[in-house]
Amino acid sequence: MSRLDRAGTTSDRMRERWNRRYASADPHSTPVPSRFLVAEVSDLPPGRALDLACGAGRNAVWLAERGWRVTAVDFSDVGLSMARELAEARGTTVEWIEADVLAWTATVNAYDLVCVLYLQLPADERRAVLRLAANALGPGGTLLVIGHDLLNLTEGSGGPTQPDVLFTPDEIVGEIGGLQVEKAERVRRPADDGVTPRDAIDALVRARRP
Repeated sequence: MSRLDRAGTTSDRMRERWNRRYASADPHSTPVPSRFLVAEVSDLPPGRALDLACGAGRNAVWLAERGWRVTAVDFSDVGLSMARELAEARGTTVEWIEADVLAWTATVNAYDLVCVLYLQLPADERRAVLRLAANALGPGGTLLVIGHDLLNLTEGSGGPTQPDVLFTPDEIVGEIGGLQVEKAERVRRPADDGVTPRDAIDALVRARRP
């Protein structure tokens, strides 16, 4: 049974957990985009972008600042409130949509860039989101998937401790059939706490619709 099938139970608990997490965030911290997003899309010409599970909006706002027309989706009302405040403070415009990405439907062939960043779901739910993401890409559009790698559990630091929500680049490649894979690799970044000596290990896949 998926999270979508258990509407009103698991999904609501996850939403409340993320709401608490965003509500407890340091209000004085400066939101910065994913370093990997910056590296992978900085050379792309701005067009229409879709950020699935956008959280507090750091990546969506960064894209909007660079001329992208951004639609950003998340189920956390607290996260989206923070995202709207960030966009207003930065003088940018983003279309914010409060919805569970497992229940939301994207316009087919509508986007030049679709981002799925650090959305850690069980495999069946992840595949459903990746199908939505791939279908949303227009011709020549780029899909960027980044998340905590399975290897992070034993050789990295931070991130989820449940193996079933972690993945590898090869798994993602196998789940985005029909797209031309441009990059599929493990990448490392300093641990978020700045103290842990081991880097975090992420999986990164960039693909393009022919």
